[in-house]
Amino acid sequence: MNHFKINNFIFKNNRPYVIAEISSNHQNKLNKIFKLISKAKEAGADAIKIQTYDENAMTINSSNKEFIIKGGIWNNYKLYDLYSKAKTPFEWHEKIFKYSAKIGITCFSSPFNEECADFLEKFNVPAYKVASFEIVDLPLIKHIAKKQKPVILSTGMANIKEIKEAITTVKNEGNNKIIILHCVSNYPTLHKDYNLLTMQDLKNKFKYPVGLSDHTEDFITPIVAAGLGAAVIEKHIKLDDDHKSLDSKFSLNVSEFKKLCKLIKSAWECRGNVDYLKKKERKQIKHRRSIYIVENIKKNEKLNDKNTRKIRPGNGLHPKFYNSIINKKAKKFLKKGTPLKFNLIY
Repeated sequence: MNHFKINNFIFKNNRPYVIAEISSNHQNKLNKIFKLISKAKEAGADAIKIQTYDENAMTINSSNKEFIIKGGIWNNYKLYDLYSKAKTPFEWHEKIFKYSAKIGITCFSSPFNEECADFLEKFNVPAYKVASFEIVDLPLIKHIAKKQKPVILSTGMANIKEIKEAITTVKNEGNNKIIILHCVSNYPTLHKDYNLLTMQDLKNKFKYPVGLSDHTEDFITPIVAAGLGAAVIEKHIKLDDDHKSLDSKFSLNVSEFKKLCKLIKSAWECRGNVDYLKKKERKQIKHRRSIYIVENIKKNEKLNDKNTRKIRPGNGLHPKFYNSIINKKAKKFLKKGTPLKFNLIY
């Protein structure tokens, strides 16, 4: 597997890289973006991610039924209005990147067309994220890949053939810095729909770091993903008092996000290495069962199930020898509490 960095974070058998997705949770207020960035940093996120687009490049202002969302948390929203409300204005970007650098957290974005990708180059972004809905936009992916920076591909809308085409498009530009995010593009998503074993299959098939972009309403799924070896965990973050932003339903508030970061680390540490007898457990071996004299035994007296037993601690013979020592004779007087050894019997 090719190893590479996003800023100072190396993707090489490391703990999960945690991305706090701001998306539309800024509620159209720049000061709330600053607050979210600061809180994400305090919570333990490695990076914050925004979205870079103009609603006119996403869709057209049409009221035809195919341009209106039916069902879900954005029911009856016209696509144009949804994107207009959710966007991060271009004029905010410089301030966002400067503020992120100032407090020491990585900032990058999802560009939704080639012009947006070029715009982001002004801020020396360390990586690019391709959103799930854009994974079939191979010209956009090619354009991004040419910049020779890590490309994070979200796979929520893609079948295996489309994922392969996207990866091949990046590789064909001589860019091997690829991260694949398993994702389900329902908002919100049920736990049972995530099928997290898909992450391992993606890793086996493509040999790139694989992570999770999560849209569930809590943090169970990302914790399990971390335990399964996710290289990246992406989760939406919102302010504690936010109950009305477009993405609030599947976002974690600041206190929950802080807990998530802590639990991700714990879940990752649980993976450990292949070790059938842990180092700390080796200290406890002396407390396992072994064969002891439990009643005084005279010289030449036979051992039986009354005067010998398998008890703790583990200083006597292994329990597997118990049947073979029954009816053996004591070479000398054996006091109750003596750990049995072969040299004491005949």
